[in-house]
Amino acid sequence: MYKLGAILALVAGPAFASGLEIDIAGEANGTIKIDLFEDTAPLHVAQITAIAEAGDYDGVVFHRVIDGFMAQTGDVQYGKGENIRRAGTGASDLPDIPAEFSDRPFVTGIVGMARSSNPNSANSQFFIMFTEYPSLNNQYTVVGEVTEGMDIVNQIKRGTGGNGAMVGTPDMMQAVRVTQ
Repeated sequence: MYKLGAILALVAGPAFASGLEIDIAGEANGTIKIDLFEDTAPLHVAQITAIAEAGDYDGVVFHRVIDGFMAQTGDVQYGKGENIRRAGTGASDLPDIPAEFSDRPFVTGIVGMARSSNPNSANSQFFIMFTEYPSLNNQYTVVGEVTEGMDIVNQIKRGTGGNGAMVGTPDMMQAVRVTQ
């Protein structure tokens, strides 16, 4: 279980993460690298860093993938194991994070935090953009950008169910590592 104080200490600490390496397995296979924008979204970056360091993202599926839009993952509560029908409805044990909107646009390779209709409800789920999508600008928090492996992101299995939901076996984040 995480504590908000520990998350805030990560933001202030000198060893704050600068990125993630994610090994993807499934139809897409390989490693992607993400540069995290701790200057733009320090609370969000601290939270996803803490979740990654705890190993909670390992084995989490891409539960919603819409061709020409984005690939969503990060449901550490329901996005693992044999029964992932509820994937996309869960979160971590950490509290939700207040929005940290910025002027960074949602373009190809940008990583944004997923949330409900409440702008202050982001928790563990995030998405990677396949293309530019201006309607998300200043509506969702930008946390990073893919710096290597966008070709692998583009190979992630697309959802064929309603709203991009997965049918069959989804691709997954096999392992997620925090980098400096």
